[in-house]
Amino acid sequence: MGAQQVADRFAELYGARPEGVWAAPGRVNLIGEHTDYNDGFVMPFALPHQAVAAVSRRTDGVLRLHSADIEGGITELRLDDLAPGGDHDWTAYPAGVVWALREAGHEITGADVHLASTVPTGAGLSSSAALEVVIALALDDLYDLGLQHWRLARLCQRAENVYVGAPTGIMDQTASACCEAGHALFLDTRDLSQQQIPFDLAAGGLRLLVVDTQVKHAHSGGEYGRRRAGCEKGAALLGVDALRDIPYDGLDAALARLGDEEEVVRLVRHVVTENERVERTVALLRAGDPRAIGPVLTEGHASLRDDFRVSCPELDLVVDTALAGGALGARMTGGGFGGSAIVLVEAADVDTLTKSVEEAFAAAGFTAPRVFEAVPAAGARRLV
Repeated sequence: MGAQQVADRFAELYGARPEGVWAAPGRVNLIGEHTDYNDGFVMPFALPHQAVAAVSRRTDGVLRLHSADIEGGITELRLDDLAPGGDHDWTAYPAGVVWALREAGHEITGADVHLASTVPTGAGLSSSAALEVVIALALDDLYDLGLQHWRLARLCQRAENVYVGAPTGIMDQTASACCEAGHALFLDTRDLSQQQIPFDLAAGGLRLLVVDTQVKHAHSGGEYGRRRAGCEKGAALLGVDALRDIPYDGLDAALARLGDEEEVVRLVRHVVTENERVERTVALLRAGDPRAIGPVLTEGHASLRDDFRVSCPELDLVVDTALAGGALGARMTGGGFGGSAIVLVEAADVDTLTKSVEEAFAAAGFTAPRVFEAVPAAGARRLV
């Protein structure tokens, strides 16, 4: 999907060329799941799949939105009418960003927007964050707001949390805004400090496959929120600001203090061990040993499946089939309840493992999965 194509469609819709075209990618989270809203560590990287927006300013307080991916015409909204809970379809994401910018004191007077995206929706690859970040970056440029990318990510998170009503953490928006090509982003979600970790699997004869199970998920659903609330309950019971503050070597003692709070015990155990897995993965990649991260990925899946309980039969089937076929490691990625899994494989085994997973899905009567290679791509940027 080219910038020129999106710009041309904008001109057909609105009768004039756009002032610019911007892009923001989806992401894969290598390791560090459900840690971001616990002030913990995450390690995403950007995908080549991206949301592209052609945008021009308006001065009349009107926001006009159109998507190449959604049936229907142009949606027209008045900026003064934007309020949390008012939109219940895809327009809530771009409208929420405009609302968040205005709530933060930035003078946005309107915009015409045409969007197109290649980020699969509902696949755990942050299609919503890509949509939010591309709008935020476009408006930052057009209105000369001068906001750093991490600040744009914060505003986009506020849009999703408050305007859309999805209690997500900061990882997705920061990954879309701040990732660099050829790197994974080691992000401390407490202070938003970032380290770009070289992540070139091809140089070592490896590949990372994404398997989109085609099982759709929605972060605004109650299960995600219940787990976040359970984590907050655990932190309160343990007397800490966030589960990030429970050290790995103090986990057993912390769990003992929780007594018979079985569900909270499971949630706390996952978050604390997952933070340790992120740090271990960073150390292995810095040491030049990417093959060794495979078992760490697999450990993460077991924790998400058994302790956090956010996997599903399709995700488990991907992981089990891949490991049985010789994969170095595999796990679900994203918030769970569907979405995608990642599989670390030798380059020579890509076709064989892909076929094995597809055959396993057919035998189980599941919808055929979508399998593609994940290559670390650039973060949000202006194209034209």
